This record gives sequence, structure tokens and C-alpha cells, in this order.
Amino acid sequence: MRPWLIASGDFTTSGGMDRANYGLASYLARTGRPVHLVAHRVASDLASQPGVSVHHVARPFGAHLIGAPLLSRAAQRVSRSLDRSTCRLANGGNTVLPGGTWIHYLHAAHAPAVNGSIRTSLAMRAGRRYHLKRERTAIERADVIVCNSARTAADVRAHYRVPESRLRVIYYGVDREHFKRASARERCTARAALGIAANRYAALFVGALGDRRKGFDVLFDAWQALSADPAWDVDLLVAGDGGEQTSWIERARRAGLEGSLRFIGFRHDVASVLASADLLVHPARYEAYGLAVHEAICRGVPAIVTAGAGIAERYPPELGGLLLPDPPSPRALATALRAWRAHAEDWPGRIDPFAARLASRSWDQMAAEIAAVIES
Repeated sequence: MRPWLIASGDFTTSGGMDRANYGLASYLARTGRPVHLVAHRVASDLASQPGVSVHHVARPFGAHLIGAPLLSRAAQRVSRSLDRSTCRLANGGNTVLPGGTWIHYLHAAHAPAVNGSIRTSLAMRAGRRYHLKRERTAIERADVIVCNSARTAADVRAHYRVPESRLRVIYYGVDREHFKRASARERCTARAALGIAANRYAALFVGALGDRRKGFDVLFDAWQALSADPAWDVDLLVAGDGGEQTSWIERARRAGLEGSLRFIGFRHDVASVLASADLLVHPARYEAYGLAVHEAICRGVPAIVTAGAGIAERYPPELGGLLLPDPPSPRALATALRAWRAHAEDWPGRIDPFAARLASRSWDQMAAEIAAVIES
């Protein structure tokens, strides 16, 4: 079997691209391929698999912008030490390697807006310039570009004029056992653990609160309008953290939303949190794919998502009522939430066929398709 080199920030089971990287590396190792991972973090169970060699790169002070060039140089150094038969794959602009690049998030497709200090804003602008430069170089030099959705492939074509022949769309998979439909008992346990009242519905937002890309500001404004109605019997749980979390908590307090909006922080038990929910809300301004939406549907939880998200291109027409206009607005989201609530009991059954289709695709199937592309 041919050896592999994969360069990415993290190979863990949390987060969309991190989980996808973990899934690919695990499959390659389990199928007998020697695998070299150049990364800041690698899950211990993956690192201990036979045939896996971890080339750890520091991320000083936890700063991505400082760690990024260190990762790039380390990947190129390891690449030079391996023979020509090695299959090489980098994540986007992490580094430039002969072979392929895997686009999970296209920096050119979205300019993040951050409400923070001058220092934070300057750091974000500097980081964006760095990543855009690295991204362009990586894409221009790659033999093949693996994209996680047709939306991502279209963005690569539009921003970098890449011919169709160099692009491959390969969708993510899912852990079919971990994210199967929640049983009634599992649902009751999860709701009790989060203190959700039996007579209340629970909506869930999963995402970082460091910038406005995931659209929490849109959801907050919609929720404030909905909560003005005493008959609105839905609570909102916010799973995630980031630089703006404290200011959102204070804003919710000032708006008198403590009773219907709760911040539960970053969660490692996403599957359990999803089991407690009646709805996932994902009004993202930019989402190359949207693994949280994918996993929610597999758990039997309907998900309202922006129509421009990568995962939305997989929604069947009969679920069009769960798609928001792009860009999303508080008014459109509030309308969609009211429409969902009017038929909340029917939605789990309506998403069943779509859930079965998404759940039928494993991480190993995704990884096998990527391996076939890169090895050919």
C-alpha cells in the first residue's frame, strides 16, 4: 500500500473539518497504509493506530496565525523526507504539497465580521491576508482539489478560475452509530440533563461565537421578536463559545431573555445535546458544508439552515420550508421558526427519508472515495 502524508491543523472528533480529517486518516491506517500526520493536534486513539506517524507542530499561545507557518514548514520538511510514491494531501492553504488539496472552508468566499477590540480586528485582517495568499498558492499548484460540497467547488471556480477537470466533490460521512435517531429514553435523559421542561420545546444553535459567520446575531434578533409573544413555548440552547460569548450573555440579560435563551458553552457531547432538541437552527452567512446540520438530521432533529450552505444542496424539495433565504434575515428566520412550531410534531417523520439517506454514508465511504482520487 502506498504511504500517505496529510497536513492539517487538527485530527480530532470535534468540529467539521477536524472530524473529516480524523475519518480519512483512520480509514487509511486501518486499511494498511502507512500514514504521516503533520498537525497541531491528533486524537490519542488515532495516534496510537499501527502505521500512524505523528509529526507534532506547536501552536504557540494557542494562536492559529502563529502556528500556521510552523505547520506549513514542517509539512514541507516531512514531504521532502518521503519518497515519490507517497500520496500527499493538505487542507486548503495549510501548506503547498505536490498532490492534492482538500477544501473544507474557502477563505476567499467569506470575509468575517468581528465586533471586538482594535487588536482583535487587526489580527483578523492579518490572518485573512495570510490565509488568502496561502490558499491561492495551494489551489493553483494542486493536481486535484477535493471539495466538501458543490457550493465549495463553485466558489473555487469563481474565485480562482480553476477548471472543472481539477475539482472533485466528495461529501462528508457520519458516525452512523453515534448519530443515529435518538430513542425516547435517550431523549428524556438528555432533556433532563439540560433541565428542559417537559412542556417546552427546545431549539438548538451549535457554533462558535467568535464572529458573525454562523449567524447567531440573526437568530438572537429573531428570538427576541418571538419571545415577545407569551404563547411562544420554545427555549433556545446555545452550544459554543468564543470571543463574543460574554457580550451575548449580557445582551440576553438586558433583553430579558434569560428564561428562554441559555448558553451551555462548548460541548464534547454533541450527540447527546442533539438528542434533547426538537430543532437545530443554523442561519449561517457562509457554510461550506455544515456537519452539525448533517448530524442533527441523522439524529431525527429537523434543521433550519441557510439555502446557500453546502448541506442545503442535499435537502430534498419537500423540505424546502426548512431553508432560509441567503443571506438570512431575522424576519425570514422568525417566519420559518413560526412555521416549524405550527407543525413541530410532524417534522421528525417528514425528515425520515432524508435522515436515512444521510446516515447511509459513513466516514469510511468518504475516505475511500478520497483515497481513490488521490492515489489515481
